Amino acid sequence: MKSAAGNDSGKVDLSDEIFGLEPNVPLMHQVVTAQLAARRAGTQSTKTRAEVAGGGAKPWRQKGTGRARQGSTRSPQWRGGGVALGPKPRSYKQKTPKKMVKLALRSALSDRAAEDKVIVVDTWPFDAPKTKNGVAVLEALGVEGRSLVVVDVDDKNTWLSFRNIPSVHVISPGELNAYDVLVADYIIFSQDTVPTLDAPAKASAADDAAEDTPDASAASTANGEEE
Repeated sequence: MKSAAGNDSGKVDLSDEIFGLEPNVPLMHQVVTAQLAARRAGTQSTKTRAEVAGGGAKPWRQKGTGRARQGSTRSPQWRGGGVALGPKPRSYKQKTPKKMVKLALRSALSDRAAEDKVIVVDTWPFDAPKTKNGVAVLEALGVEGRSLVVVDVDDKNTWLSFRNIPSVHVISPGELNAYDVLVADYIIFSQDTVPTLDAPAKASAADDAAEDTPDASAASTANGEEE
């Protein structure tokens, strides 16, 4: 565990069942794919021949013209006609069991922990929201690249201090999910937000997205000892 100044401030026990698993890569791939699919709007739409305006009259008589018979100028082969077998609004959601979503999150956290990319901070030092102070904390912690900062939803000063930093994604413990963990180089918890088996992170909208609904973005909790 570290202080916001980057100094060692003791030890924190991380659950082996959350941070010490052997990452299940195929499972993480399946859950992340479902999570990203649930974000798709699915609003694409084309008009069929029944929906295109016009074309009520038969273009020419059935026989005797030497041309192929036609019934409507709104048929797909005509310019301005309807689209045959075109896309229609649909949901891209994939049904994913909650146990799979939780295990994928634990696998992602374990993968980052195995690479020493999980940092636990004892307390956040922000008395007032200031992006400059957020940048200073990241520099003191030696964080480079993209980072995922897990902040209590009621800690407004910390939330606002990190929010405008382009390389930082701030989420609450209940929003913790496999995709955000995997795309981040570092995962930063405070002592209050680090997931444990006694107080697991709540399943979030992203979990429900991967499991049921098309509008969301993920899930639960979970090794070793981290400085």
